[in-house]
Amino acid sequence: MSEIDLAPLKPAIEKFIPLGRSGLLPALHEAQKIYGWLPEPVASEVAKSLRVPLADVHGVIEFYALFYNEPIGRKVIRVCTDPACALKDADGLLASLCKKHDLEPHPAGGHGQTTGDLSLTIEPSPCLGMCELAPAVWTMDNGRWTVGDGETRPRSLVYGSIRELTKNCGNGTTSLKQYGEYKGLQKALTMQPKAVVEEIKSAGLVGRGGAAFPTGIKWEGAANAPGDQKYVICNADESEPGTFKDRILLLDDPHRTIEGMCIAAYAIGARKGYIYVRGEYPYIVPVLENALNEAREAGYLNNFDIEIRVGAGAYICGEETALFESIEGKRGFPRIKPPFPTTHGLFGKPTVINNVETLCNVPLILERGAAEYRKIGTEKSPGPKLFCVSGDVAQPGLYEVPFGVTLRELMDMAGGVAGGRELQSVLFGGAAGAFATSDHLDMKMTFEDLRAAGLPLGSGVVMVFDETRDMRDVLKRLGKFFAHESCGKCYPCQMGTQRQMEILDRIAEGRVEEGDFIRLQDVGWTMTDASICGLGQTAASAVLSAMKLWPELFVEGQTSKV
Repeated sequence: MSEIDLAPLKPAIEKFIPLGRSGLLPALHEAQKIYGWLPEPVASEVAKSLRVPLADVHGVIEFYALFYNEPIGRKVIRVCTDPACALKDADGLLASLCKKHDLEPHPAGGHGQTTGDLSLTIEPSPCLGMCELAPAVWTMDNGRWTVGDGETRPRSLVYGSIRELTKNCGNGTTSLKQYGEYKGLQKALTMQPKAVVEEIKSAGLVGRGGAAFPTGIKWEGAANAPGDQKYVICNADESEPGTFKDRILLLDDPHRTIEGMCIAAYAIGARKGYIYVRGEYPYIVPVLENALNEAREAGYLNNFDIEIRVGAGAYICGEETALFESIEGKRGFPRIKPPFPTTHGLFGKPTVINNVETLCNVPLILERGAAEYRKIGTEKSPGPKLFCVSGDVAQPGLYEVPFGVTLRELMDMAGGVAGGRELQSVLFGGAAGAFATSDHLDMKMTFEDLRAAGLPLGSGVVMVFDETRDMRDVLKRLGKFFAHESCGKCYPCQMGTQRQMEILDRIAEGRVEEGDFIRLQDVGWTMTDASICGLGQTAASAVLSAMKLWPELFVEGQTSKV
């Protein structure tokens, strides 16, 4: 190894030194931009500068998939091999790229490969958040990020029967001049903070990231918690396979999220906020930085400021407490609850954390009033909802509809199953979701109706599979995803996701062993009941639902498709 010149590193990370350990992830990002990877002398210099134990720095580098402790190519191509992209022959694309550059192709989920001259690395990737544009490809070449066919940002395909949250989406980034005044915030500032919280409670807004926890209750808890320092965090780490709504909202209408954060900050008494963007969305960062500068210049961030933090490839950091750990400069391990974030969140302080879609509802509620907002949707599921439609549909994209439309109506909006084929199944909620069939077409898309059918609304994933698809391959990819993304903190998830993947791999190859059906159930329910966070608790959800729908897939002698 040639000697590493540390001269460019010191000025690059100087601004992170006052942050101490909390500056670790941004410092490592800056270091990797300079060197392409994180060699030992660089890790040591970062550790010394930030006064973080070197062992902890190495632990962070090894935890996050987008940090490299070995040399990689000057150009990196990542090909998504998760279910939606697999339907569009992502494996074939990956193999073709490898062959073109004289690299041996790996199976989906394998490790990347680098040419001998370090000019190129090609690797399969978990979901890149571009499911409607499948197959998704993400390229970094000398610090320049491109997607698809050389575009600097993904296209935004936005449809639906209403345009409340997405009225500024689909035509590039909306500037502050186009967005207009923060009318929701201005109205909030004429009210007492408690009244703002009550308005959110009256609107019936619940979290749109998957957990569906009442937003007003969360805000109330943080507002009532003692403490001078409080935080508002936007969770933009959408890494659920099949989800891409937050990407479009942040790229096309960043001020809606910023305004929602400002309203939340006023309601709970916070002076500091963070937007945590997943590492696979680097093209969003300059858009957000520009929008934040516009908001500062306009005076909207006088008493509350927002900092952008970028993740580094860890699905687990979508879990709120793992996200806190990441901002604090640690590996993204979930915390044991209680205590809950509303009293002991980021840096141990009262914290409100909401995802992008949830925050985008907030200005709409304040501007129109809770009563008017509730005219959209149903009594128990008020408001607009965004659905990420991908897979075997004629027109994949982001669909905004009022709660209460049926799956059939949503499918019709999307042009039905592509190629005139029959519907086999729909995966609701993403990798952590469950499967529906044509028997569910007339089901209303609400929290209550889906719950009654044993289906999760989740983050709004609607991934469609036609009659020709082998569901065993889909399950294999879901199993591989969770085995790859399990953080390893708790044994039921760490071991359970590995065993689940091994069994699903065999089944996909037609090598079902006696007892596999029972083994999968045992592993699945153990993870569900004993894991400490939502990843392990839902890692078997789709598999268990498939076992109910298609038990014949999991028995000896099965060699055909469903």
